Amino acid sequence: MNIVLLEPEIPSNTGNIGRTCVITNTKLHLIKPLGFSTDDKSLKRAGLDYWKDLDVTYYDNFEDFISKNKNIKLYMATTKAKNMYTEVNYGQDDFIMFGKETAGIPEEILLEHPEECIRIPMDERYRSLNLSNSVSIILFEALRQNNFMGLLTEGQLHRHKW
Repeated sequence: MNIVLLEPEIPSNTGNIGRTCVITNTKLHLIKPLGFSTDDKSLKRAGLDYWKDLDVTYYDNFEDFISKNKNIKLYMATTKAKNMYTEVNYGQDDFIMFGKETAGIPEEILLEHPEECIRIPMDERYRSLNLSNSVSIILFEALRQNNFMGLLTEGQLHRHKW
């Protein structure tokens, strides 16, 4: 799987998402401008010691991302979508894009991809979920649909046996 963050602004969110990507064998794509330095200590703290193992690619802008990733299946997570994230079938190599925390994905981009826009149901009185929570919710649905391929699905006790 591939997670794409379009102009992320909060380093701790990106750090948490990076950690989630590492433990799920998911590639992270970061589209600039970033609202922080990748040397930011809150980014590293949220990502713990996992950040060094992260498969991450940086892009100068959305056009750069598109030009370097042709013929991909790209879903766009947005509160403005008509389709729920559970109503699509995710492939193992699909991309799921999330917009920046304060504005989401620009509507001009969304309008070009109406069928690929997906949303997490939520109470209409509130604006949105935290970005790292949203990534986890949708990513784990995509992984579930692909039988959690390559991931450990049975936990082990530390001092005892099941």
